Amino acid sequence: MMAVVADMIDPAFEVVEPAGIALPFLFNSPHSGVVYPRAFVEQARLDLPLLRRSEDTLVDALFRDVTGLGMTFMRAHFPRCYLDVNREPYELDPRMFEGRLPAYANTRSMRVSGGLGTIARIVGEAQEIYGRRIPVDDAIARIEALYKPYHRTLRQLMVQMQRNFGVAVLVDCHSMPSVCHRDERSKVDIVIGDRYGTSCAPIIPDIMEAELRRRGYSVVRNKPYAGGFITEHYGNPASGMHAVQIEISRALYMHEATYCASQEFENVQRDLLEVASALTKIAQLELAGLRTAAE
Repeated sequence: MMAVVADMIDPAFEVVEPAGIALPFLFNSPHSGVVYPRAFVEQARLDLPLLRRSEDTLVDALFRDVTGLGMTFMRAHFPRCYLDVNREPYELDPRMFEGRLPAYANTRSMRVSGGLGTIARIVGEAQEIYGRRIPVDDAIARIEALYKPYHRTLRQLMVQMQRNFGVAVLVDCHSMPSVCHRDERSKVDIVIGDRYGTSCAPIIPDIMEAELRRRGYSVVRNKPYAGGFITEHYGNPASGMHAVQIEISRALYMHEATYCASQEFENVQRDLLEVASALTKIAQLELAGLRTAAE
C-alpha cells in the first residue's frame, strides 16, 4: 500500500456501516492510516519509509469486508507516528516539546518512557522521529483535531450498539513486526489480548483462538500484547461493553521491507473473515447470555 503525503488529512477517519442487518460488532483499525501531513514529514528527521515502521500496514484491508457480515468497521487515515489514539489523550513526553505541557498531562507512563506516547518520539527500533523539539501547541492541536473526534465517534458507536442490542463488542485490529529481538513475537502468528480476562466475556477470545488454531495459526493470549488503551477503556463486560485486541504478524500477509501485500494476503484475509463470521454466532446463539451477564 502506498503512503500519501498531503497538506491535510480530510477526513481524519471513516466509519463504514453494514448495508443490511446490523450486528453489535465494531472492528476498529486505529493504526493503519497512511495519509502523512506534509508539514509533519518536513519536520521529521526520518524519511517516509522509516516513518512507516510503526504502521499497521494493510490491517484495514484485512478486515474491511466484515461489513458484509453485518458488522461496523472503523479506521484512521492519519498515521500512528503522527498521533496514536491507542493511548491516553495526553501521554506526552516533556522532553519533546517547546513550552509547558498542561498540568493534567501524563508524563510518567511506561509508554511515554519508551518513546511511544500519544505523540510518539520514536519509530521502529528506537529511531528518533524529530531532530528538535516541537511546539506544545502542535501536540495539543493534533489531539483536539484528531484524537478527540476519533474517540467521541468510537464511544458513540459502542453506546448505540449497547442500547440497541444490550451488548457491544469491539475488536481492535493491529499488526506486529515478525521479528523482534526483545521478545518471542517471531514464534507467534497472532496474539489475542483481553486484558487478562477483564475486557470481555471469555467466549469472545475463546471462539477467536479456536477458529484461528483450526486454520493452522499459532496463537497466544495477552503476551506480549494484552490490549492497549482502547481495549482497556472500552471493555467493561459488567455494562455490556466487550473489547478484545488482535495482533497479526506482518510476515503472514505482507513484505515488511516494501509495505506491499504478499501472495498470502488473500488467504489471511479470507481466514480472518471466517473468524469474524464465527463471531456472529455469538450474536445468534450467545447474545442472550452476554446480555444477562451485563444485567
